[in-house]
Amino acid sequence: MLADWMTAAGFGALKPAISALLLPPVPFLLLAFAGAALARRRPRASRWLVVAGIAGAWLGCCSGAARWVEERWLDEPSPLNAAERATLKARAAAGQTLAIVVLGGGLDARASEYPAADLRNASLKRLRYGLWLGRETGIPVAASGGRGWATSDVAVPAEATRMAEVARGEFGLPLRWVEAASRDTHENATGTLALLQPAGVREVLLVTHGSHMPRALREFRAAAAAQSASSPIAITPAPMGQAWPADSIVTRWTPSGAGLERMQLAMHEVLGRMIDRR
Repeated sequence: MLADWMTAAGFGALKPAISALLLPPVPFLLLAFAGAALARRRPRASRWLVVAGIAGAWLGCCSGAARWVEERWLDEPSPLNAAERATLKARAAAGQTLAIVVLGGGLDARASEYPAADLRNASLKRLRYGLWLGRETGIPVAASGGRGWATSDVAVPAEATRMAEVARGEFGLPLRWVEAASRDTHENATGTLALLQPAGVREVLLVTHGSHMPRALREFRAAAAAQSASSPIAITPAPMGQAWPADSIVTRWTPSGAGLERMQLAMHEVLGRMIDRR
């Protein structure tokens, strides 16, 4: 796969730059600029390109469009319901060894209001849900995430390390395991399962955004099979962040920072699925 080849060839550090160029609104802005450049030579084509670019940039920043992409292009599993959570709680109480694994979603390295890097919104939401699920079911929680490919500053803490600090200091719930060396979803899977296997964990409840879940699930199940083909650790999805925006239909289809963030996350997974098919 292209993503694996880039990593093996030492080009993993280019992933963030390539993603930035391919994710909204950049491609649409480039389309509009190209149209403007053709205004004198090809006026009709120029108008169409400019309109298409502006429309694409607009929709690329709308939470309604982002949710549409998630529903149409990504095979998101359903979130755990009350009955499933009750079953998990009973299994944990009966002594079955399960673990909740929360995947990091990024750090704000220069959050000067804190003494250390702060968790990005995606990381904090995943962590909060994972801790809530752990409290509901009695299942211990792990965090997975190191320094991503875009992070070159060794002084920046690993995502999972910061997640553990927030879990303990702000939620009062210490994590059982911390995998702090991974740089992407593939390494999340291999590193975390290597940490959990010696503890006798037989099933993982995987927590990440619904849009990220199909790819994360594929990576974790592949890593589990590679670890033990005869008796792999079971991977159960516990997605979050899938609800339609609660605002009005007007604001849903009006550009916003939250809409852009959600669209970028969704399109990142669409591109990853196209490039890294298995």
